[in-house]
Amino acid sequence: MINGEFKIKIYYEDTDSGGVVYYANYLKFLERARTEMISSIGLSNKKLLDDYETLIIVKSCKIEYKKPIKLEDEIIVKSKVKSVSRSSFIMEQIIEKDGILASEAEIVLVTVNKLGKPVKIPNILEKKLN
Repeated sequence: MINGEFKIKIYYEDTDSGGVVYYANYLKFLERARTEMISSIGLSNKKLLDDYETLIIVKSCKIEYKKPIKLEDEIIVKSKVKSVSRSSFIMEQIIEKDGILASEAEIVLVTVNKLGKPVKIPNILEKKLN
């Protein structure tokens, strides 16, 4: 199973009026980390669409916030594939600040065609996920 780490600096635009990261922005950080992880194995969402007519979409997301992240913090998003099935895979993602757990999430991702119908994970992606 592949693993990845992605560093992010928190900017003013990421925060609420109190200087704390707005809760929905955590989802953006997780998405960026997943995209970078796919890139690290030599693929991209665009390549999967252009060459394999496949999109990866989020089916569900369970996230728990543990500690606040604030303006100018530097965080690391750690991602790993937990399991793979015919047309979906589950990822565990955590966000850490200074080695302390700030949030954890479980994301169910599904591969679909351009019409949004589930399709088998392309072999090239399945091999790299396993």
